[in-house]
Amino acid sequence: MNVLVLGSGGREHALAWKIAQSPLSDDLYIAPGNAGTATLGENVQLDPLDFPAIEGFILDHDIQMLVVGPEAPLVRGIYDYFRSQYRFSGLFIIGPSREGALLEGSKAFAKSFMEEEGIPTARHRTFTKNSEQEALAFLREMEPPYVLKADGLAAGKGVLIPETLPEAEKILREMFRGKFGEASNQVVIEEYMKGIECSVFVLTDGSTYLLLPEAKDYKRVGEGDTGLNTGGMGAVSPVPFADGEFLSKVEERIIRPTIEGLKKRKIIYRGFLYFGLMNVEGDPYVVEYNVRLGDPEAEAVIPRIDQDIIPLFQALATGNLESLEIRIREEAVATVMLVSGGYPGSYEKGKKITIPDNIPDHTVLFHAGTQLTDEGVVTAGGRVLAVSSYGKDMEQALGRAYEFAEKIDFEGKYYRKDIGFDLR
Repeated sequence: MNVLVLGSGGREHALAWKIAQSPLSDDLYIAPGNAGTATLGENVQLDPLDFPAIEGFILDHDIQMLVVGPEAPLVRGIYDYFRSQYRFSGLFIIGPSREGALLEGSKAFAKSFMEEEGIPTARHRTFTKNSEQEALAFLREMEPPYVLKADGLAAGKGVLIPETLPEAEKILREMFRGKFGEASNQVVIEEYMKGIECSVFVLTDGSTYLLLPEAKDYKRVGEGDTGLNTGGMGAVSPVPFADGEFLSKVEERIIRPTIEGLKKRKIIYRGFLYFGLMNVEGDPYVVEYNVRLGDPEAEAVIPRIDQDIIPLFQALATGNLESLEIRIREEAVATVMLVSGGYPGSYEKGKKITIPDNIPDHTVLFHAGTQLTDEGVVTAGGRVLAVSSYGKDMEQALGRAYEFAEKIDFEGKYYRKDIGFDLR
């Protein structure tokens, strides 16, 4: 089977790494990929949003499975683009329809969906710039801190949590005046939930689902969860507090009602579904949906899947997921992200990366923002490399990840040294 993976980050490297292990995988292509994915298959210079170019590549290279890594192509409707053409009726597409992708593509849609299905989430309301005065009045009813979310995709920057009312009012006005472009034409204001976050993932064919390993990621750039938000500085799986009782509540109150809500609306959903959760005194609440794997959570979750992933993808793409079970490795996995100096602000690219030749069996190195040049592997993004290590428990996994992270070198290298600090 020839497979095309769309995307260029650590999540896509992890997906390609798992796919490449399958005896069912023949030619593997990653578009556009990075220096790490180039060791697993062939990188191709395709824009994941250029559907006609992807179509041509699929036809020219007899691609039988399309795995969509990032959210933007899904929200733009890549599933619908190919499904609308009879000649692609046999193409396995891993990712939801445009309507299904609204769970991430529109915060307002997601909140309305949760409200209609009785899924626990924070108190909220959605406003447009035409209802600015009502939005300001709603803000004044809330207790600080305040949560303001741009309705559409904003490259991970559309959620702001101001600490004071004047700051919240200022940010709200800026959002309505185009701070995030069209993404903030609508703004969701919601109550701040106090608790500890974790991420739960399922593979679903829109009718049934398989529960994947849960994870906890760390978004702030500074230790102790301080500083600016990033795309993610590390992750651990499993999560100690997400025990059987907690996950049973998640399935009963959140996952099953979500799948039933999709079925009821006849929404086609065949792919990964991510539940960003808040544990509030033992009860789960939904912070957000994502319609793909998280990153860097993928680099901790995928290594724990203990089976060939292609049959899972085939089953979900054909609506036959109920015939399969999921096998999970018992070991913990910890992921530490190495980032460029200055990230998430401005940073320089093109820094030569030195990686030890011998990577231990218990560690996998996933590339996120790298590029292969004549001089070797260089930095090409803010988040550069994800070091993922197995261990008998979180402590051992973290120790191994940090030990190997120390041995990698590039100018300006930075990483948080306290991943998992709040779980110990």
